Amino acid sequence: MSDTATAVAADQSSPSNAARLTLDEVIAEIAARRDEFDRLSHVPRDVIAKLKRAGVYRAATPRRFGGDALAPAAFLDMIERIAVADGSAAWVASFGSANVYLAALPLHTQAEIYADGPDQVFAGGLFPVQPAQPAEGGWRVNGTWKFASGCKGADWLGVGIGAGAPCTGGKPRTAVFRPHQVEIVENWDVVGMQGTGSHDLRVSDQFVADDWTFVRGGEPCVDEPLYRYPTIAYAAQVLAVVNLGLARAALDVANHMAGGRKTTTGAPQLADRAYYRIELAKAEAQLRSARAFFYDTTNEVWQSILAGNPVTADQVSLLRLSATQIAREGADVVQRAYRLGGTMAIYRSHPLQRLLRDSMVVTQHAFLGEGNYDGAGAVFVGVPPIPGYL
Repeated sequence: MSDTATAVAADQSSPSNAARLTLDEVIAEIAARRDEFDRLSHVPRDVIAKLKRAGVYRAATPRRFGGDALAPAAFLDMIERIAVADGSAAWVASFGSANVYLAALPLHTQAEIYADGPDQVFAGGLFPVQPAQPAEGGWRVNGTWKFASGCKGADWLGVGIGAGAPCTGGKPRTAVFRPHQVEIVENWDVVGMQGTGSHDLRVSDQFVADDWTFVRGGEPCVDEPLYRYPTIAYAAQVLAVVNLGLARAALDVANHMAGGRKTTTGAPQLADRAYYRIELAKAEAQLRSARAFFYDTTNEVWQSILAGNPVTADQVSLLRLSATQIAREGADVVQRAYRLGGTMAIYRSHPLQRLLRDSMVVTQHAFLGEGNYDGAGAVFVGVPPIPGYL
């Protein structure tokens, strides 16, 4: 069946009514098909449909609309597990968290979005923010936006508008469209994360009503605990956690290599070499330490929210810092495994090649930039951080 025919078949079946799948079942299929994702430059809709059936795309849907509104750590763990199988699929699945953004829409708009069920996929190309022209009851939107990860499998697409459209606290306003109103410009050609399908979006003279726009990270209209969790910090976390999964996969490869092949020179197998064992142990400690900081911070903030406490600047900063840290530590662990792989790891077919390329892409995301360390340091010493950090 062609990808288009598969998409139609998937769309005709409501995930809300279809039999649920376990996440392990979907992960097994992702592992078997990851080369296909790279070849297509996107995760096909039939896989998106299965991720829906595993609960990924209702994880951040409000309970009032039939969603699960999962605790952040539970969703982050899901993405980490998917990333062990494939980074691109995990990145696309991570946008199951994006419905937290949609909670800033008016309730009647959200009700329309979830009218066909809680398993809704939202993706967007928010930058560069484009001006919108005022029109009666809304805005006329034109422009092109970059990095719309997962756009080919989305049920709803958002684009960032500014200038004439009001903004709050320097945060862009997002206009929500149905996919048929947006052109996907297929130009995603990169060295890693090829399967994310992060193409450009183009909108040509489309009207959007005020009620279909929201401030990204703005005040939610849903009063449930998940929507009191810091939105932008969460958006950084769900991307950064991909590198925890990629690092785990890299260490699994390195452990397998230690006793799984003979050397070309006839030298002792890798498991018998002290330097190999020492480096593996250091990398394992590095990964587990960063992971503990990340999940400990996430759970502490979540428990504070459940206790009825307002989120503090210190808490937001720690979430941003821990996300930045796992992105970098995860990439470093992958590089350590790659160095242990020796000459064999330079072949395109070697699993460490994919993991290396994908992990470096994660560190390049704007939410996970080096400037976050400056922001965290500023909060620690009590001076204003860089704009947008909090």
